[in-house]
Parts: sequence; structure tokens; C-alpha cells
Amino acid sequence: MQETQMLAECGVHCVGLPLRLPVNKEDVTEDQARDIIRTMRDTILPVCITYLSTAEEIALFCQELTVSHIQLHGNISLKELQKLSHIAPSLYVIKSLVVRTDGSNRDTLLNTVKDIAPFVDAFITDTHNPKTGADGATGMTHDWSISAELVQESPCPVILAGGLTPENVADAITTVRPAGVDAHTGVEDSSGRKNKTLVCKFVQEAKKGFGQISC
Repeated sequence: MQETQMLAECGVHCVGLPLRLPVNKEDVTEDQARDIIRTMRDTILPVCITYLSTAEEIALFCQELTVSHIQLHGNISLKELQKLSHIAPSLYVIKSLVVRTDGSNRDTLLNTVKDIAPFVDAFITDTHNPKTGADGATGMTHDWSISAELVQESPCPVILAGGLTPENVADAITTVRPAGVDAHTGVEDSSGRKNKTLVCKFVQEAKKGFGQISC
């Protein structure tokens, strides 16, 4: 809760709550997430991040958490996304697009955007780590030109993530021209917790970048 309050104080618009993950340790329990959602929703927008992959379990989970925004980070079929948009039409769905560091899945990602855009509300990019197999929370950047193409081709907003830090976020924004940016490891200190100085600096630099592309 204190970390969420700190993020809001720094000017962060959304807080991600990773839950029901097959990999990586969850930052909060589901009960803690419910408390954050209930008490902070008027101050900062809670977004559940999950690898759930069926429409029914996603819709039920969001109903249980009383969360209106969800980021789907795992593999989910077009059929399930279609079903989710039908059974939970008010749910704001963000689908991850994981870019390989060598750019080898560029064409696949562009086709994915074309196929599923009618059934999601936004996309978020991230980076695949070929050594560990991790998709996201890698601290690694990817080829921003691919994300820039995704922004150009997508009819939905595209959020840029993947190795963003206070030092590179402004350049990333001017290169990719995304609808928003997301940071995780890039604003953490050695304890693995979000650092207020880094978060505030990230927000400041992000505003600078968005200011440049709005001119």
C-alpha cells in the first residue's frame, strides 16, 4: 500500500498488480491487491497483470478483485479474446506483445496486432530474454523500431515497456511515439523495491519525452 501511495505521489497514472503468475514471484497477495484496488482506485488506476488464458477465469478473477483493467501477459487464443469481449464488454483489456531481442518475431507481432486488435483495448510491448526464456521483467530493451512499427500499425493505443529507465525513457518516447510507457525493474533499487527518487525522475523524463512528440 505504501509503495502504491508513493507511486501516486510521483505522478504515476497506473499501478500494475501481477497475480496468478506461472513465473516470477508475486509482489502482493490477492488480499493485498483487493485492499489496494479498494482504497487507491480514485488516486491511481489499478491494473491486474496475469497469465490467465481463458475468458471465464479472466472475467471471474476481475470480478472477484473488482478491477476494471487487466493486462494479459500469457498466450491467449483469438477465440478466448473474442469470448472475453462478449462476456465482459466493460473490461479494459491490454495484451502484451513480447519482442525478441533479435527482432525475429517482428512479422508475427504485426500479424497479431491485425488479428486481435478488434478484441482488445490496448497493447503493451515487452522484451524476451533468450537466456532465461522470461517474457518481461527482464530489464532488457528491444529494438524500438519494431515497437514504432507496432504503434503505426495498431488501431489501439500501444504502451512501451521493456528495460525503460529514467535515463532512456525520453529517447524511447521520441523514437517509438507510444501512448504510454511502463517501467518495472528500471525504477527499483538494490532491495528490489520501487525507489521514489528513480520513480519521480522517470515520470519527469517521460513527461519531457511526451512533451517533445506533442509539439
